[in-house]
Parts: sequence; C-alpha cells; structure tokens
Amino acid sequence: MKVMIVTDAWRPQVNGVVRTLSTTSREMEKMGHEVDILSPLEFRTLPCPTYPDIRLSMLPGRGVEKRIREYAPNALHIATEGPLGLAARRYAIKNDIPFTTAYHTRFPEYVEARFAVPLSWTYRFLRWFHKPSRAVMAPTQKVKSDLEAWGFDNVVLWSRGVDLDVFRMQKANRLNTEPPIFLYVGRVAVEKNIEAFLELDLPGSKWVAGDGPALAGLRAKYPKVNYLGVLNQQELAEVYASADVFVFPSKTDTFGLVLLEAMACGLPVAAYPVTGPIDVLGNSNAGVMHEDLREACLAALNIDRAAARAHAERFSWRAATEQFIGHLQVSGQADTVAQTAESPA
Repeated sequence: MKVMIVTDAWRPQVNGVVRTLSTTSREMEKMGHEVDILSPLEFRTLPCPTYPDIRLSMLPGRGVEKRIREYAPNALHIATEGPLGLAARRYAIKNDIPFTTAYHTRFPEYVEARFAVPLSWTYRFLRWFHKPSRAVMAPTQKVKSDLEAWGFDNVVLWSRGVDLDVFRMQKANRLNTEPPIFLYVGRVAVEKNIEAFLELDLPGSKWVAGDGPALAGLRAKYPKVNYLGVLNQQELAEVYASADVFVFPSKTDTFGLVLLEAMACGLPVAAYPVTGPIDVLGNSNAGVMHEDLREACLAALNIDRAAARAHAERFSWRAATEQFIGHLQVSGQADTVAQTAESPA
C-alpha cells in the first residue's frame, strides 16, 4: 500500500510530532508499506512568528497538488493544520479523495498562551479543518473526549510508543552534578510551563535538555540551571539514565513522548495531574502526579527505577502503527485499510 503523509512539522525540527511521524513511517515500511512524506523541505519557507525554528511553506498549493497527483497514494493522511495541510485538504476535497487527519498538539492552548487568542476562536478553525476527515486521530482517550466536547466528529484513538532498544536502563554519568538530579527534556517554549519546574526549591541540581524560543530568556533568568541543548537519541537515553527524576511541568501536551522515553530508561516521572501524564502514567507506580509539583518531585525520588521501565514496556510502536493503519482510508473506497490490506509482518 502507498501512503502519503502531509506534514508541516518535519526535520530538522526535534519534537513529538516529528518523532511520531518518522517512527510510524519506519514501522510501516517494516510492515511492507510504501510511505511518502510531503514536508516543508520541498518548498520555500519562512520562519513562524515567535517560533523561528518552525518553517512555514510559502504558497505551496500547486506543488502539493502536483505531488499528490503524481504519487497517487492509496491512502492520504494530513498530519498538521499548517500551509501544507491546508493545501492537501483543499486538493482532496476538490477531487473527492478520502483522507484522515490527526490532532497532535493542543494548538488552541498554545495560541492562547502566546497571543491571548480565545480558545473558542482556534477550536472553531480546527473543527472546520478536520470536519471532512474520515477519521481524526487523537493520542489519548482524554484528548478524544475533549475534542468531542468541542464539537469534533469521527475522533478515533491513535496511541504512541517508545523504542525500548534505544531507551533502556543503563549505567551512565552524563550529568555530573550534585544529586538528586531533576531533568526536563523537550521543547523550550512558554507553553511547556518550564518555569514552574525551574522555580521550585529542590535539593540537588536541575537540568534542561532541548531548544526553543524561550531558551535564552531562561538561561539568563536561571543561571544555576544546567542546559544541554538538542541531543540525539543515544545521548538522550544516557541523559535519562543519569538523572533521578524526570520533571514534566507541561499542562498542554496531548501525550508527551518524553514521558515514555524517560520511563523506558528507568527514570521516574513527576508531573501535574493533567492530560498527557494522566493517560500515560494512569494508575501505575512509575511516577507521581500532584498539583504541588515540588511534592511530586520529592515523592518520585522513592520510586523503583525497575517499576518505571516495566510500565514503559507496555507501549510499543508496532501496536501504535497498526492502530494508525487501521484508521486510514483507501482512495475511492469506503472500507478502511485494515479490511483491505494485511500487514506482511
């Protein structure tokens, strides 16, 4: 089966959307499918306002139409609501091509945090964007319920996974500072609520791994915190293994792949009881969720690292990818791919 994934988020960006799409593509190819990624790398781009690391494609309509027409995919998936997603959506509707979409990030909450735009305005746009989709894929049951409460139809579950071979328990000493070591990994941006972690009165030392528009400001405001920048997966696994608690201060993530990566390395989690941690941690003993983040951090120090790893082992990319394939729609047919294409794994 030939699948085209249209995404405005792609390399060299390092974030959950890119990791999800790249890993899903790799898993699909292992299963015998052909995957074509239509990304900003093929177009002239300009930096996104307030977030220059994200590049927005300029007037991509004709290019997108040409690529879809020439590739002639069996299934079309539109992953993002940016310029490429809009162009692909327009072409698909015009030519009566069924397609699926996904809801990866709490975009309305991000826009509200950055520009004070009311949530209702952005959700209205998103409802319009996703309405023609045969299946709107959401990462957790909580996100699915939230979207349905905002009036979305055809919302289905598409979970996430973790590479248990890369992210594993190991002896490592990449963070050579005073213990206990508290670690944040992810995009360094206002919507991630990182200052809620950096302001905490905690023993030991704090580390931040990642890059983003808020990094320079945080470096200046919190000079005693240690900053690592962007790491590859092997380096990141060693960093997880070197820390004592993974701190996840975000209140706007839909899932939080870094939660799985940390736990796979045996690193307990401290987080707020919000969407993302609630769905990933559940009732497990792999982390602590509390409205007082400091209390969660200190309590997480008592968690057995083996318990964190055991919980992460419940999540596989193969299972998540099979779920994704089951929601795809074959062009010109009403039945899902799951009914028409068996995975040759």
